[in-house]
Amino acid sequence: MDATSQRLLMCRPTYFAVDYAINPWMDPNAPVDAALAVRQWEQLRQTYLDLGHTVEEITPVPGLPDMVFAANGGTVIDGKAMAVQFRDPQRADEAPAFRAWFEAAGFEMYDPKHVNEGEGDVLLAGDHLLAGTGFRTAHAAHAQLQEVFGYPVITMQLVDPRFYHLDTALTVLDERTVAYLPEAFSAGSQAVLRRLFPDAVHATMADAEVLGLNAVSDGRHVVLPAQATDLAAKLRDRGYETIGVDLSELRKAGGGPKCCTLRLRQGKASK
Repeated sequence: MDATSQRLLMCRPTYFAVDYAINPWMDPNAPVDAALAVRQWEQLRQTYLDLGHTVEEITPVPGLPDMVFAANGGTVIDGKAMAVQFRDPQRADEAPAFRAWFEAAGFEMYDPKHVNEGEGDVLLAGDHLLAGTGFRTAHAAHAQLQEVFGYPVITMQLVDPRFYHLDTALTVLDERTVAYLPEAFSAGSQAVLRRLFPDAVHATMADAEVLGLNAVSDGRHVVLPAQATDLAAKLRDRGYETIGVDLSELRKAGGGPKCCTLRLRQGKASK
């Protein structure tokens, strides 16, 4: 298995808090250790650097506690960046901040016509885009994704509100293999996944419930929540090298390693 060097965008959780509830993980009455969240995030960032990846940072904005979840800030493929439109007003002001960053970085910009929460719901898997819908990204956004990026888009219907974004229910391991939780998808989407990925790794509900599928793979190394022990063992059996990180504080807002990480794909050679 060959590891692919990646260029990643992250946002330090300087203003992280759980002040509202827009998914089942969030409880504004539960205590949050903001300093611990920063330390856990720094461990994730250092893990990427140790693997040889490039990490760029967007400046956090006061009053936007979920901006740490940079994966929702856009979709970047082949040097094109599609900005986002959040479903919830609490996150709306993140969109222009990320858009400005992409524009300053020189990406070809496209604005969304419908609710679209970026790489949280849009995952490049080989020559297909897997696009989630059901809770956040509108189904109508999938047609625009196909027009902008020129990849066939496969709609994935999510059915469990705990797995509200595609990247909480499925992770792309390499161009041919994914891992996913079957129960998170409709019967039709499960059938499509079996057809597209007959050798997929199936996660248990226990591992999904610690956001084990919210993982980042470079084709050989898989960075995933340390608590997802069964999934890590299955991945090692397939020949992947797993690296567990503890993001338990950020999980209080429904996020894991992938939520914190947006891949910046500059061209076709970097797929």
